[in-house]
Amino acid sequence: MNKPDRTVDLTPPWSVPIAVIQIPETGLVRDIEATPEERKRIAELGGLVSVGAVKGELLLSPVKGGTVHVTGRIWGKVEQTCVVTLDPLAADFEEEIDVIFAPPSQIRELAESVDEDVESDEETPDPPEPIENGFIDLGKLATDALFLGLDPYPRKPDAVFEPVVEVPDPEEHPFAALKALKTAPETPKSKKPGKG
Repeated sequence: MNKPDRTVDLTPPWSVPIAVIQIPETGLVRDIEATPEERKRIAELGGLVSVGAVKGELLLSPVKGGTVHVTGRIWGKVEQTCVVTLDPLAADFEEEIDVIFAPPSQIRELAESVDEDVESDEETPDPPEPIENGFIDLGKLATDALFLGLDPYPRKPDAVFEPVVEVPDPEEHPFAALKALKTAPETPKSKKPGKG
């Protein structure tokens, strides 16, 4: 008997790897765009009806100690499902990117320094993302930004939720059976013939 295949595909639906060693000191600008096949996989992963377009303009700037600062924006078109009508709902999205990537050996130290900065009133920066095997995956970064930027409860502007109200049947309440017993006609008792 064959066992079902339970392996989970962990490969990102869209991958644009950039080797950190190839980023010049002046920085590297990358324009990226997902192919139709990549958009299809992004839609499947995110439970979307479809992804019409995903594009990005990103600047990778080397920082001290082997870290890389990635800034820019991701934008495009998606089609979600309205939570009220279950109809397809088209939406545009645009997300700003501002992420620090660091070698895995520095992640803990940099994350702790971020935690120490929490005392200030300024917005707390996100902890750094790891540089994996010397690469930064811009496609994965863009996909994550897309999912974070989507409305988790998309709803058409004119959609109104109207709950179905059922009028309770008076014969189906918990004491209906007792009432039926109480109102049941009494059966006449048979009289034994008397001895005379």
